[in-house]
Amino acid sequence: MKLSRFIVLLSFGISLLPLQAQASSFLLADVASFAVLGAETVTNVPTSTIVGHVGVSPGTSITGFNSVPGTATADPQVTSGLVHTTTALAASAQNQLTIARTDLDLLGAGTLLASDLVGLTIVPGVYTVPAGTTNLSGTVTLDGQGDANATWVFQMDSSLITSSASMVTVIGTGSGAGIYWNVRSSATLGTTTSFQGNILALASIGLDTGATIGCGRALADTGAVTLDQNTIGIICNASTGGQGSYGFSGGLEDGGGTPLPEPAALLLLGTGVVTLVARRRQAVMTAARL
Repeated sequence: MKLSRFIVLLSFGISLLPLQAQASSFLLADVASFAVLGAETVTNVPTSTIVGHVGVSPGTSITGFNSVPGTATADPQVTSGLVHTTTALAASAQNQLTIARTDLDLLGAGTLLASDLVGLTIVPGVYTVPAGTTNLSGTVTLDGQGDANATWVFQMDSSLITSSASMVTVIGTGSGAGIYWNVRSSATLGTTTSFQGNILALASIGLDTGATIGCGRALADTGAVTLDQNTIGIICNASTGGQGSYGFSGGLEDGGGTPLPEPAALLLLGTGVVTLVARRRQAVMTAARL
């Protein structure tokens, strides 16, 4: 087998491997456009401030916002977005939310933390947070250590619950950062909680009076989202804790700069290797007959 042919085959196999540097988010475009997304209902006690779309699908009920089933409607509480009541975009976003949660699950458990994150300074990586009466009773600091693409993935064993006036602060990162709270049950942010990152909940999400997600999203896969005079934004800057990021939906690198595994990579890797080996064997057999 000539060297040039081997190089071609090797290049073919490598081309089948998705390089993590090419991926920018667990959130595909449709779901990333939503700041609030429910499956059953979305309920709001005005006045809330939402930057990004608000939507529900397959449910048809949105209260506290302007809502017409089957349409995208403007609302003064919603900027840089519309209220999507059972629209095609909301349905697509729900499908992409399910995909995102599955992909996050495939990253595994990571490092085990205490059930209450209060007082911790956490560097980028994948973490498991056990169930607790509260998962945050004060302040937790996420320190990107200078990595502009720093990513945190929190695998919440059960619920995500914060106490009143608790706070998530983010330092030492930049516009490519990502924060994902993968909640296996429901999420509740206590009164006046100041939160950061994307909540992807299997069931429901509730924000108590005055709670904020300065930079991030509230995305419920099968349940409802309940709001009470809240602020949630996907277009962020330093004043909202986002340091210029698009809703903390970037990243995909750990603190050491090593790419987190892209879930689809395992299947494609196997396909690439099998194809490469088969072609290599065929080439050897052909060369032997010459």
